[in-house]
Amino acid sequence: MTILRVATYNIHKGVQGLGPRRRLEIHNLGHAVEQLDADIVCLQEVRKVHRREAEYFTRWPDMPQADFLAPEGYEAVYRTNAITKHGEHGNAMLSRWPVIGHQHEDMSDHRFEQRGLLHSEVKVHGQSIHVVVVHLGLIRASRVRQLAQLQQFIAREVPAGEPVVVAGDFNEWGTLVRRALGSIGLAAFDKERVATFPSRLPLVQLDHVYARGLIPVGLEVPHGRIWWRMSDHLPLIAEFRLPAS
Repeated sequence: MTILRVATYNIHKGVQGLGPRRRLEIHNLGHAVEQLDADIVCLQEVRKVHRREAEYFTRWPDMPQADFLAPEGYEAVYRTNAITKHGEHGNAMLSRWPVIGHQHEDMSDHRFEQRGLLHSEVKVHGQSIHVVVVHLGLIRASRVRQLAQLQQFIAREVPAGEPVVVAGDFNEWGTLVRRALGSIGLAAFDKERVATFPSRLPLVQLDHVYARGLIPVGLEVPHGRIWWRMSDHLPLIAEFRLPAS
């Protein structure tokens, strides 16, 4: 029996706090990602480059955050969602298994929020598994339209017989995501409710992992001071069983 561990984590661009009190957490996040021991790690709010922060922090990594966070032996895939005055950030996927292709689709619903999805195809024991990393908008009407776009993307880009995982920060704690993804056959582990936000005193689950063609078997969220100091979200780890071939 093969278990696939999939984690999703909004890393808040590797920095916590505001103004002169902000602190660099990207090095701690590197250790944290390794501790998750996930086969696939889906990341949101990942910096490719940020010139102002690189000047401010003496220990700012000299490589993009996705590459910096990838444990030894993992492959990192990154695509930009947002370009700002000082840099750019987006979604990333770190995989223990070989990545055979990837693509990006813009999901921006209005000019004030630049959003996107990252689609990768991974080979696990010779089986193609599609991984879609998303970061949806702050406005509910935007999320409704972005979920419709996600449904269309999966129908167009993912062959019907191949497993697919959709993970990320959905900015949604109601039933909207479950209903939208359930309508195209994706399911999550639903035997328990977990909260991922805000990390210091988690009250709601904004982060989700859904799958089709895989069997959900477990869900976990690490807690404690070391975790809430690193980001405003807690990571979510979902376990799936691969069906017998």
